Amino acid sequence: MLDKNQIVIYKSEDGQMQIDVQLQDETVWLTQAQLVDLFERDQSVISRHLNNIFKEKELDKDSNMHFLHIANSDKPVASYNLDVIISVGYRVKSKRGTQFRIWANKVLKDFLVKGYALNEKKLKETQQQFSALQQSIKLLENVVNQKQLNSDEATSLLKVITEYSHALSLLDQYDHQKLSIQKKVDKDINKLTYEEAIKQIKLWRDSHNGGALFGNEKDASFKSSLETIYQTFDGIDLYPSIEEKAANLLYFVVKNHSFSDGNKRIAAGLFVFFLDKNRKLYNPDGSKIIADNALVAITIMIAESNTEEKEVMIKLIVNLMLS
Repeated sequence: MLDKNQIVIYKSEDGQMQIDVQLQDETVWLTQAQLVDLFERDQSVISRHLNNIFKEKELDKDSNMHFLHIANSDKPVASYNLDVIISVGYRVKSKRGTQFRIWANKVLKDFLVKGYALNEKKLKETQQQFSALQQSIKLLENVVNQKQLNSDEATSLLKVITEYSHALSLLDQYDHQKLSIQKKVDKDINKLTYEEAIKQIKLWRDSHNGGALFGNEKDASFKSSLETIYQTFDGIDLYPSIEEKAANLLYFVVKNHSFSDGNKRIAAGLFVFFLDKNRKLYNPDGSKIIADNALVAITIMIAESNTEEKEVMIKLIVNLMLS
């Protein structure tokens, strides 16, 4: 794919002209000065044709003219893509224009084919590396299960590799929309009430000098967010596990933007508070169920995500907690 700027040299068939052509966004680009050289016409003629092409709506100016950086220029220069170049060529009836069009189409085809082949090769290499890593980890796990490893260093190394493998696996499932939530029902869940949540928010505001707007409710959507995670259908919880309730709480508070300030901080704080309230904040080894930096990243991801991505976001959060 021609995402980044590349330069190729075009030489006319008579050898009398040479132009440095920019390749970007899967097309070629020439400046007005280069069009003058290519078509051997005065600048006023080329300028008039360019203006008429856009004025007559033959082509859209915004999508066919970009300001690109070129060599020996301190600022971006107006450049025109292949569609514009071809259109000018028809208007000036230039043989050179026809030659350039044939050359440009061949160059673009070559670059696209090579780019596709390169991307396909990289994808296959990544898949092979991932598969090899998974196989290596499986072998190491078998060794541990057979108690052939005794040193602390070897055990620690295996722990790191295994955790890294799980992260790769989650990312792979996320990319291919294969994440799912393990069916899990928790009973005797300690409910987080609206009054309790507001009390905590005020405590955080006062202890961290959050300001008057921190935690200031704009409407009733925050109370609705809390009530939603406890919804039932035919007497069955829509979110039956503590992890699902926590994930949806985090999501709703971030996306509903119920407060004048501090929405992401409040969402992350209540997420942690709710898990701690239900004795789910820490793993058996004392580590947090979700590391601080991971919680920050997830909260930002939710804020930047589209609403139609809600389910996959929830699945990702729950899987991270249950891993």
